[in-house]
Amino acid sequence: MGDRTSPAPGGPVTVVHLLRHGEVHNPEKILYGRLDGYRLSDHGQAQAKTVAAHLGDADVAAVVASPLLRAQQTAAPIADAHGVDIGTDDGLIESGNLFEGERFGVGDGALKHPHVWRLLRDPLTPSWGEPYLRIAHRMLGAVHAARLLAPGREVVCVSHQLPIWTLRRYLLGQRLWHDPRRRQCALASLTSVEFTGAAMTGLRYAEPAGSSGAMVTGA
Repeated sequence: MGDRTSPAPGGPVTVVHLLRHGEVHNPEKILYGRLDGYRLSDHGQAQAKTVAAHLGDADVAAVVASPLLRAQQTAAPIADAHGVDIGTDDGLIESGNLFEGERFGVGDGALKHPHVWRLLRDPLTPSWGEPYLRIAHRMLGAVHAARLLAPGREVVCVSHQLPIWTLRRYLLGQRLWHDPRRRQCALASLTSVEFTGAAMTGLRYAEPAGSSGAMVTGA
């Protein structure tokens, strides 16, 4: 397993759980990105409660979330269950995307318009949004800040699909550009990173609320 944190493990074992938010109410299939006001659907609220129950016996000392509403709502039942306030870290926010606010329905979505095709010229960076390496660096900073909140205990960080998946690939030493259809980061899933001191010594994945079975716009 690749390690981009420290070459010499030592110190308390801390677990940072990266939780993707639950399902969002988005009947118009907008790529909402960082747009304000997109809330959890009823199913998304149930997913958040399921994850809170899953983590009920965990030694959670802190809960931190992206500033976006869907992440804050997902964090709420976990914070309530463990008697902590929700911290907010901009480093956990959704990735920037120049297609934000566009509709991606079949046959009438943004990609049918030739004037936007220039945004697709470089999938490796990518040219349509925040660079993968920038995402990885800000997410790593947020995770280490969370780790320092509770050495030897567990912290939950609520974020979004692409930032979590990008950080996972970075930590494992994998190339950051990828096929979005192959991401292992379902709605309300947990990507849990174990640190011994400042060094990553483990990574695991779980879907306590079940797999969504499909990609969604907005992530």
